[in-house]
Amino acid sequence: MDNKITKAAAGGVSSDAGAVSAEELELINTYTRRTLTADEVYVFTVVLCDNDVDRDGERFTVESLFALEKLFVGKTGIFDHDPSAKNQTARIISCKVENIASRVTATGDEYFCLKARAYLPRTEGNAELIAALDSGIVKEVSVGCAVGKILCSICGEEIGLCPHRKGETYGGKLCCGELSDPYDAYEWSFVAVPAQKNAGVTKTAYGKENDMEGIMKKLSRGQSATFSDRDCKKLLEYINTLKQSAKDGVYYRDSLTSEVLRLSAAVQPGISRETMESVTKGMTVAQLKEFKTAFEKQRAEIIPIAPQLYTEKKSTKSDINGQYHI
Repeated sequence: MDNKITKAAAGGVSSDAGAVSAEELELINTYTRRTLTADEVYVFTVVLCDNDVDRDGERFTVESLFALEKLFVGKTGIFDHDPSAKNQTARIISCKVENIASRVTATGDEYFCLKARAYLPRTEGNAELIAALDSGIVKEVSVGCAVGKILCSICGEEIGLCPHRKGETYGGKLCCGELSDPYDAYEWSFVAVPAQKNAGVTKTAYGKENDMEGIMKKLSRGQSATFSDRDCKKLLEYINTLKQSAKDGVYYRDSLTSEVLRLSAAVQPGISRETMESVTKGMTVAQLKEFKTAFEKQRAEIIPIAPQLYTEKKSTKSDINGQYHI
């Protein structure tokens, strides 16, 4: 069964709206009949949709978001889903799915959203729209796409063909319709009242979701993930720090191992060096330190620091002078 749907949500104006990179300008010019300059275009970020439950009791699956990531590139932005050519306002040049580590969905799952970069030409006719975007008056968007299935989040069957109802809770789990297998993306529109609560023209801000904890969480999922330039820079810095720490750790472990082997030869002469080397390879740093402390204690008992017959003699000036008397 084919399902043509529209979904929308609210957001905020991007703080980097208007700015365009060289890479983005190159992408923009793949859609133009003549080469445009950076001064001739206005670029902004928009959240198209997410995996949270919307006002219709439905949500996109994470897999669907990754499919839409490819389908929405190049799609035009219009108003109120009116497919008239005069309503065309902007075009998407890139999309990426992002995980916001600091948020969860209404069902308690990790939060993912589909972000897009879109552009429109800076013309007298668009001046009013650009002002509305910058001021946050126009920000809500809705997507028009087609999905192959709408499945029940409780039993996995086609929604409406099973006994479960959207919005009801079963065994502590919220029932919703999961929009699956998207195969086409028609357009995205600026609307007044959105269905999804978290989609729209957004502010660009790096918070907790972009720290190393969030980045590592993306990697730990074992699935494809998209990173921003900022994420890549932070990840590279983190890797370089780990490399240096690893070098320091190897140097410290080697030094500690050498000390354990040296002490072992003194207090455990019956154990060959080859055997001890084999044993130390499987030890942690904490275990090596433990052996070193124990061996040092044994060595002190076997070879005292001061001679056993040594007694400290207190000297006086007369004693010192008396040493030279015949």
